Amino acid sequence: MSTRVLLIDDDARLGQMLADYLRPRGYQVEVCGDGESGLAAQARGDFDAIILDVMLPGIDGLEVCRRLRARAPVPILMLTARGDDMDRIVGLELGADDYLPKPFNPRELLARLGAILRRTRAAAAATDTVLRFGALEIDRAAREVRVRGQRRELTSRQYDLLLLLAERAGRVQTREQLMDALKGEAWDSVDRSIDVHISRIRQLIEDDARHPRLVQTVRGAGYVLVPPPGPRDES
Repeated sequence: MSTRVLLIDDDARLGQMLADYLRPRGYQVEVCGDGESGLAAQARGDFDAIILDVMLPGIDGLEVCRRLRARAPVPILMLTARGDDMDRIVGLELGADDYLPKPFNPRELLARLGAILRRTRAAAAATDTVLRFGALEIDRAAREVRVRGQRRELTSRQYDLLLLLAERAGRVQTREQLMDALKGEAWDSVDRSIDVHISRIRQLIEDDARHPRLVQTVRGAGYVLVPPPGPRDES
């Protein structure tokens, strides 16, 4: 799924260049040329991040930043004139997550954008109580697993293993990575105890354990928790 980015900048050429650069790298970019249209776009859209120029016609970028931050915790990367320290300081004080002086290398913008997205997602994950993947719920506070509201009785090891896969959903984990992340447990790579626990987890959470849709095997690599279609719900 693409990461949705709102770019608010009156430089149409720059906007097109960034949209073309970011699109093949997994980003979907909507461009607005002034603060009013940018605020309207944010109000009707669900964006993962906002790139905001300080120098805008009408409402300037600093005021737009203040209004955006009052609405939602969406990450904001501000673009400032090179050497204008005051704009950068005020932008950060108003809630911007990072800034980038113009002119800039698109690769640096990509790196900074990725960094603020990772920080934001990590902070959100740290405060989430329940992870939801379709009918599956993992309640970290209660250390419970539920399927369609019905509790499933996992052992402590099975719970920790499922939680680890859920927190790394969409990323293949080798047996070695799983054992290393769960260090302190008496995992035995020789007797393939990881495989045994995965099999038991599937019996408890899958509709058909022989044809699992959530916890899947990647042949020759390891295991991955595959979120069902649609947005993942965390609360």
